[in-house]
Amino acid sequence: MSLTMTIVMLIAGWLAVATAMLWGVLRIARRHHHPVQTTPVDKVDKHRVRHATAH
Repeated sequence: MSLTMTIVMLIAGWLAVATAMLWGVLRIARRHHHPVQTTPVDKVDKHRVRHATAH
């Protein structure tokens, strides 16, 4: 086997492993994702501003 073919096979193998790992991680992340329910935000009453009364 030539040097060029060896390098191409190493790169192709690395890409295959990286793709498989990424697919597995994304599959696990999607499977274990808990849906988040958004709660309506109540209007927050603004606190009255109290000015200093000291003279």
